[in-house]
Order: sequence, then structure tokens, then C-alpha cells
Amino acid sequence: MNGVTKQNFNLKPLKRIAITGPESTGKTWLAQHLAGHYQTVYVPEYAVEYLKKSGPDYNQEDIVNIAKGQLKQENELVEKSKRLLFCDTDLMVTKIWSKVVFGSVPRWIEQKVKEHQYDLYLLCYPDIEWEYAPFRQNPDDRDYLFGLYEEEMQKQHFNYRIIKGHGNQRLKNAINFVDELI
Repeated sequence: MNGVTKQNFNLKPLKRIAITGPESTGKTWLAQHLAGHYQTVYVPEYAVEYLKKSGPDYNQEDIVNIAKGQLKQENELVEKSKRLLFCDTDLMVTKIWSKVVFGSVPRWIEQKVKEHQYDLYLLCYPDIEWEYAPFRQNPDDRDYLFGLYEEEMQKQHFNYRIIKGHGNQRLKNAINFVDELI
């Protein structure tokens, strides 16, 4: 078989799934529960650790560093994943964040959003209650921000599904979309 063994011939390619959307829409909870359901790993949101270390004041260079750290973490966890890799946030988050806070997006982030696409984007709708957490800034703008995400998904022609519902219903909705993908 030209160097292809039966073992690796039957392996399915890794599917990367980004869980994205405005803050406090259940991205981390969903990433953790999807990884548990499919018995694989998830990539945590790098911005949380970065901002814990650097503090609440940040600039666009910090957002680029966060985007790079997110990608690095993701690439490190590829080897540990089993057929699916769930990513708690993606580069779209850094793009929208930079656009909203600074009015522009660094070229590096723009380019990486186009280059580093996911097999599926789960866009979390802000239909759950906003919860306080350090570094969250937009309790009243989530509908507006959701619109920016959806507009960008359509503009880029990304394969995305909107996740709605509370608790286990939200998880079931996401599982249905992931099952469609695989």
C-alpha cells in the first residue's frame, strides 16, 4: 500500500472545533463538556492566564500575544486529542476584541483568521445570564457583539452553527452539530 499501514490507513483526520462568541456565553463550560462527551481534550482560553499574569491593562500587542499563545496551546494539544479538538475561543475572539476596543485589527491576526480555519465553529448565543469574572468587560453589549461574530462568520464563509439553550439543552444542541460534522 505504498508505505501506508492498515493501522494508519483507518485513522480519521483530526477535526478542530472552535467555540466562539461574546464573553459569558458558556464557551468554557461547553468546551469542557464536549471534550468529556467525546473523550478528548480541549484547549483552554489563553487570554485568562495571560491577563492574570500581566494585569488588567493591555494593548493591541498584548492581544496579538494572546492570539499567538492560543495557537501555540492548540498546536501542543493536537497530539493528545482523539479525533476531535475543542478550542475554547479562537482567533475570531481576538479579532473582534481588538476591533471593538482599539478600532482596528493587527494584520497578523487578520491573516491568521483566514489561514487557520476550523472544521466547525460553534457560535454561542448570549441567551444565558452574564456572569462576572475578572477581565470581562461587556455585560450590556453581548447582542451587539454576537452580531459582529455572525457577520464575520458569514463574510469569511466559515462553517458555523449557533448554539442556544440552557444547561444540558445547550450541550445537546452542540453535540447534534458536532455529530453532523463527524
